[in-house]
Amino acid sequence: MTEILMSSKDDDKEKQSSIVVPIDDDMDVVKSNSPNTVDELAMELATIKQSAKRIAIIGSRNLPITHQQMIETLATALVMQGNTIITSGGSSGTNAAAIRGAMKANPDKLKVILPQTIGQQPSDVQDQLIGVPNIVEHSDRAMMTLADASRVCNREIIDDCNQLICFLSHTSKTLHNAVQYAEEGHKVITVFYLD
Repeated sequence: MTEILMSSKDDDKEKQSSIVVPIDDDMDVVKSNSPNTVDELAMELATIKQSAKRIAIIGSRNLPITHQQMIETLATALVMQGNTIITSGGSSGTNAAAIRGAMKANPDKLKVILPQTIGQQPSDVQDQLIGVPNIVEHSDRAMMTLADASRVCNREIIDDCNQLICFLSHTSKTLHNAVQYAEEGHKVITVFYLD
């Protein structure tokens, strides 16, 4: 902890006030393996200041309806501000709520990247995707398990965005890996834990 003394220019001797500023040990040291820290922070700040961003929304399928309604409202508001929402298919949960919200505001501002093909999606997902103008399918992943294809899909979604919003539980290994991948890519990240 460092104490900073501040005094007025008029009378240094008369009155001094002190402000205690906690200093984390890591803040004082510039690590040799991160020489571009200032550049990374400048990039993140520039992304935050952009008026229209490409925002990925991914997360858990197991959400209560109230959480789904909040995600839907968030997606609607983000699209109404001129942002593009990028997500994956899903009959329930985070991705489905993001799709519903974006479709309400402006379908042209929604991009859905599927882990495989539309034909491999359950019928309720196929029904939800009717009217979505921008769907990316991957027939090259048709022989992969859905879990493996979903991991690759999450990375593709993150590569395509400026900012990631993720709704997950502490036990969700796949989504934690996606967040870590976004951190490595220097994306602006917002994580909401559901547990």
